[in-house]
Amino acid sequence: MVKLVLVRHGESVANAANVYTGWNDVPLTEKGEEQARNAGKLINKISNFNPTHIHTSVLSRAITTANIVADVCDFLYLPITKTWRLNERHYGALRGLNKNISRKVFGAEQVLEWRRGFDSVPPKQGSPIIDRRYRFCDQHLMPRAESLHQTQLRLMPYYYDEVASRMLMGEDQLIVAHGSSLRALIKKIENTSDHDIVKLEVPNAQPIIYTMDDHLNIINKEILK
Repeated sequence: MVKLVLVRHGESVANAANVYTGWNDVPLTEKGEEQARNAGKLINKISNFNPTHIHTSVLSRAITTANIVADVCDFLYLPITKTWRLNERHYGALRGLNKNISRKVFGAEQVLEWRRGFDSVPPKQGSPIIDRRYRFCDQHLMPRAESLHQTQLRLMPYYYDEVASRMLMGEDQLIVAHGSSLRALIKKIENTSDHDIVKLEVPNAQPIIYTMDDHLNIINKEILK
């Protein structure tokens, strides 16, 4: 058996302000840092969890959470890979907009569809991303807005190549990412329907533990709070 642990980053300043973040790079709040430390303490209690690799996005809130968790768990010696493919879903022109205001502007039903629907794409941002962290990426792959489905499509190649491949060799893995990118991954590995994914929430800094067999079929799932 092998374990996969997923952790959403701790509360960010954008979470606290109730705004769409997406690929905007924002730090954790003090509460978020404490949540990350608590997540590390919870992970420390997982029986027989010995990861060989940590995977995270290129966004600060996830990287900081991963570093805090690694420090608490004495995992700082582990290799860590930071990839844009684990980034939060790109919210396009909604980035930086307060969620309550968006409901007034676009209507609650439309906003719910953008936020929770599998194939709904929010309005695209007006220009491509200009950020040095993406300068070596194929610019044709850089989104200006994404549905959850599109997030899943750019995430899964990394999961198969870098995460699942290690688990197939019996190596536990730790992923620290974002609410929507983790929803996209969970939908795939749990084979969740398009209808049911609307109801799935991934709270900040609550570790999700999957125990899998040798073929990566899920034997057990547990959420630590």
